[in-house]
Amino acid sequence: MVFDEKDRLPAETFAAMREAGDFAMAVPLTYGGAGSSSGAVLDRLIELGQKDASVSWVAGVSVVSKVLAARLGDDTVLKEIFADPRSVSCGSGRPECGTGTRDGDDVLVTGAWPNVSGCEDADWAGLGLMLDGAPHVAYIPAGDLRVEHTWRTVGMRATGSHTLTAGAVRVPAAFVLPMRPFPVDDVLLFALTVLGPVIGAARGALNATTAMFGTGRKPFMTAYTSMGESPGARHWLAEATHLITRAEQTAHTIAAAVDADGPIPPADLPRWQMAQSSAARDCRTAVDMLLDLHGGGGFSIDNPIQRFWRDVAADSRHPHLNPYLATENLGKVLTAG
Repeated sequence: MVFDEKDRLPAETFAAMREAGDFAMAVPLTYGGAGSSSGAVLDRLIELGQKDASVSWVAGVSVVSKVLAARLGDDTVLKEIFADPRSVSCGSGRPECGTGTRDGDDVLVTGAWPNVSGCEDADWAGLGLMLDGAPHVAYIPAGDLRVEHTWRTVGMRATGSHTLTAGAVRVPAAFVLPMRPFPVDDVLLFALTVLGPVIGAARGALNATTAMFGTGRKPFMTAYTSMGESPGARHWLAEATHLITRAEQTAHTIAAAVDADGPIPPADLPRWQMAQSSAARDCRTAVDMLLDLHGGGGFSIDNPIQRFWRDVAADSRHPHLNPYLATENLGKVLTAG
């Protein structure tokens, strides 16, 4: 499953993900979905990420888009959006990228939204826009929008995160929903959909490296007959494994807090965000160490370690996992008196 060359996932992968229920995870049970817990979503994203981080990422994006729809939409709207619980949903939460103009019972939507992952294969797009001076999100059939191929990156290439554009697309007003402040639980869930692919890719890198230890490969320019003979190599592998395990444990602790009864207090958000960003950095450090074990051969196109390394490097720098802002915000709380 290496899809870098085409900058998108193939149709058969989307079909397999639909069949597996990956796009139904966030759809409530009342609409035929799985109604998955945050912990279950995290587990699945980590599982998918071990094979390809882009697969995991696109599944996570659909989770966010559908959770947002379920929070904001009424029954009439949700019955249409969730008519097929396994449909693919993409989106952008950037209202500054679009505008809406009321026209009778409709809203004319115009804008350009960059970095919309999975947009070429999506059924629905939830796009932020400004309407009546306030932020809204419009749910639009993806076929009514135009894709501009702008995604050119070295990491997370197969997410197909191109730009979606709309030129006065007519949308029923009922499908243009006012945004509301997100509860802490949702903020943390949205970040888990970013962190899950990071951890999964780090696990994939670890699997590839562990397999290398069993191939008879030895450290070049040494007298060792295998990687396992080297105390340094064993230490590097152990340390990387520890970091990835710690990141996964942190993520599951956060998911358990989200799934617990009662909302998470807003005052606790900086502490949890610090934990999430630290987990992402653990993964990035671990994958760097694993790449050290592969040496120059790790950069071969045929070696999956380089793809996991690129994907972790890119995904772990998503705004949801920003380490210096997480540190800044926690520092504000700690010194607020």
